[in-house]
Amino acid sequence: MNVLLLGADGFLGRHLQIALETAGHTVRRGVHRPVRRADEIAVDYARDVDPGAWRGRLTGVDAVINSVGILREGRGRRFETIHDQAPRALFAACREAGVPRVIQVSALGADAGAASRFHLSKRAADDFLTTLDLEWVIVQPAFVYGLDGASSRMFRQIASLPLLPVPGSGQQSIQPIHIDDLCLAMVRLLVPGAVSRRRIPLVGPVPLTYRDYLCALRAGMGLGSAPVLSVPAGLVLVSAWIGERVPGAVLTRENLAMLERGNTADAAMTETLLGRAPRPVATFIAPQEAMLLAREARLGWLLEILRVSLAVVWIGSGVVSLGLYPVARSLDLLAAAGLTGTPALAALYLLSLFDIAMGLMVLCMRGAWLWGVQILVVLGYTLMVTAALPELWLHPFGPLLKNLPILASLTLLFLEPR
Repeated sequence: MNVLLLGADGFLGRHLQIALETAGHTVRRGVHRPVRRADEIAVDYARDVDPGAWRGRLTGVDAVINSVGILREGRGRRFETIHDQAPRALFAACREAGVPRVIQVSALGADAGAASRFHLSKRAADDFLTTLDLEWVIVQPAFVYGLDGASSRMFRQIASLPLLPVPGSGQQSIQPIHIDDLCLAMVRLLVPGAVSRRRIPLVGPVPLTYRDYLCALRAGMGLGSAPVLSVPAGLVLVSAWIGERVPGAVLTRENLAMLERGNTADAAMTETLLGRAPRPVATFIAPQEAMLLAREARLGWLLEILRVSLAVVWIGSGVVSLGLYPVARSLDLLAAAGLTGTPALAALYLLSLFDIAMGLMVLCMRGAWLWGVQILVVLGYTLMVTAALPELWLHPFGPLLKNLPILASLTLLFLEPR
């Protein structure tokens, strides 16, 4: 079967392509940024909102799987466009082109009780698809776990903390499904005579609480038990409000509301498609993966602590030099380096503001380039001070010696692929 897989470069799409090809299907990859592969076509869900944009892409296609989705909006990415308008255009084009089978990847919770913009936009496209004379299937996954999933990585990091923070009591109901089970179930929907014109929840075997999910992931990584920290609702809401203003942050008020609502369903259809019970959370992490994943998880939040501590060093140094430390003493140091008068005062304030700017960039930006710039700046500071005041290498407080661990930290952040 020739399958057009939209969102093939996403987390689900990558795994689903492997499962489809293993089952003998030919996959045409619909991706936002093609990399000159013969099996790729360029699609842009932010623009392709007319059926005419899709007709030429459906030639020779036997089935379409739409796995495109976003968890939060960003520049040029809106729920209404990506979850509703573009899929509607795609589904209408499938009807016109005679594509017999369409599988829409929706979400558990995109139902009559939907309240979030994420769920409402998914439901709008789902409802439109149900009006078309197609062999449609709407799959509604719960939480999806996979080694390379961004949300799974985040949950492993949380589970590896010395204290396990949970919203309130942590009794929010979830029903995670492993990515391999999800993909296998979807592949089974393409076999001749498979069920159609149904909404199918794809979930793990049994519901569990968010708190228990974190504990299960922690146990799977071979880490001992840890105290659970119940975070008051007010503080969680403040954190979610802040998260909405941080690019890429998962914690937002809407996502928190979806978690509080619960994310569970009957696993009967999942079991029917798989021919067995779906994998329980206790088996998500293989024993041979435990140590590596535990190290990766801990490194994730340790790097964040390192990043914030470096920002504090930069900002603190700048603020202190602006006047908390006696300006006269700072000028004495510059005089010892041969800089006096107005040039010394200008250098002091400019360098202080530069340090503060560096700290703010650490908090607000990402990228290896940022750490590369800071490595060069620290090296430059060190070399200049060494040339002017070499005796500082022997100072009991080690003002220059401390640059060595700072350089090591910056190098680690520079080399870290994320």
